[in-house]
Amino acid sequence: MCAHVLVAEDDEKQAELIRRSLLAEGHTATVVHDGAAALDAARQLRPDLVVLDLMLPVIDGFGVCRVLRKDAEDPGIPVVMLTARAAEDDVLLGLELGADDYMTKPYSPRELMARIRTVLRRSGRGVGVRDDDPVVRAAGVSVDPVRHEVRCDGVPVDCTPAEFQILLAMAAEPDRVFSRRQLLHCTRGFDRASTERAVDVHIMNLRRKIEADPRRPVRLVTVFGVGYKLSGARP
Repeated sequence: MCAHVLVAEDDEKQAELIRRSLLAEGHTATVVHDGAAALDAARQLRPDLVVLDLMLPVIDGFGVCRVLRKDAEDPGIPVVMLTARAAEDDVLLGLELGADDYMTKPYSPRELMARIRTVLRRSGRGVGVRDDDPVVRAAGVSVDPVRHEVRCDGVPVDCTPAEFQILLAMAAEPDRVFSRRQLLHCTRGFDRASTERAVDVHIMNLRRKIEADPRRPVRLVTVFGVGYKLSGARP
């Protein structure tokens, strides 16, 4: 066992996806679907980390985090917030309340697991926390969410924060077709020009950085009428 993680997520499908991902990492998981149940479980089970959705019924995630940080017995339990609310004020409030990390939906399960590993290592929680390679790779591109580094065929690539988030999401799920709207969510908080047309600009810039011929892309390809994907095959 690595760590015991409490998952507070009202969407049952999302909660099950997170639970399975945690089990695959060697963790154990307890799942609850509202804020009151999350606080009860935290008090009774003393988990090593909480994955906390903000839009919980009964008590929202902000309220849960606020109470956890006032817990006299264990005020330092790590919290990773997970939410569809990507407004800068929400992110800042979550961090001010003591969240250790903050991810917005849609998200990559692999990135979430990498973030959880990082928070557990930093906090010293869990038993035998795995130090697995967090780097995601596809099409000769590697993206390191911990060091915030991108390499293409081993050569370092400079990316803007928005480009990095787009590439990380796509590399974590190679051959998955992402719509512009989905990629737009990846850039929230990093890109002030948050429109779907801005995504096209980011894709164009990324092609200049990772394609041998940006006019004839073989890594970052267009799926007409749908969106973009990062090919899983090495060119």
